[in-house]
Amino acid sequence: MGNKSRGRPQPPAETKQKDSGKYEKREVQKKVNKTKARVINAEGSVFGRLASMVAKELLGGAEIVIVNAEKSVIAGSRKNILQEYKTARARGSRERGPYFPKRPDLVLGRAIRGMLPYKAARGRDAISRLKIFIGVPEEYKSLKAEKIKEAGVARDRFMLLGEVSKEIGWTR
Repeated sequence: MGNKSRGRPQPPAETKQKDSGKYEKREVQKKVNKTKARVINAEGSVFGRLASMVAKELLGGAEIVIVNAEKSVIAGSRKNILQEYKTARARGSRERGPYFPKRPDLVLGRAIRGMLPYKAARGRDAISRLKIFIGVPEEYKSLKAEKIKEAGVARDRFMLLGEVSKEIGWTR
């Protein structure tokens, strides 16, 4: 299993090969810096709209931290929402997947991941610049969390993501 190069010389880890055969330096992936990161409060924001706007910003190179993920809103009737999520959880098998999360932060993360080209390098880089939390951690309490106006609020029929997660089996 050891050397996968099979006798071919490999470029150093911090470089990648261009089509012309020359090497160029690859940007080193940075951890999310909380002073530069945009902190977004998901409370009251519509789940899908929030996810699509965050995905677009991540592809643009922004570092984003989402707090209060469990308080985001899923629009629709309670019956339909629960039926769709329970169907998604029951799909597949334990051994082979697909694996659908129960925790609200992971559900939101999977929705955002689905809106990114996560199998390509730029999608993986975008996902690495995202952090999602249940509640507000101590390190982000001092920073001002903003709300995305365009994510709006569902008017009449909706459920909180935390409620949906509890219904599909999340235990705190």
